[in-house]
Amino acid sequence: MKPYHDRVEDIQRGLDYGFSDRPSEGGFLLLGELDGRLVGALLMLRTGMKGYIPENILLFVGVHPDMRGRGLGTKIIERAFAEVDGDIKLHVEQDNPAKRLYERLGFTNPYAEMRWRNVKGSD
Repeated sequence: MKPYHDRVEDIQRGLDYGFSDRPSEGGFLLLGELDGRLVGALLMLRTGMKGYIPENILLFVGVHPDMRGRGLGTKIIERAFAEVDGDIKLHVEQDNPAKRLYERLGFTNPYAEMRWRNVKGSD
């Protein structure tokens, strides 16, 4: 998912959460295939919340670099819309070109995200 590199450990934690059978966790993984070749993936997680914090978070979506610009990301996300119950949120870097795709698909930016980083015990 260049240039927005996700650490393998973070992806693994997301997959573990998505495939968890704990009541407040879970989600689903969608794989995009073209001519028998894996070309994209999307991981959606349930938040256990509703309203201010949407029921779902689109943790990641990616399309193979050689396959970008063909509408595959749109198709994968639209399939996720059909599979999900409730609203969806996602995080996207302001300079990520995919931001325009998300906006075209109906995502809005009603809030400014702010974070406080706890430096005690962080890696």
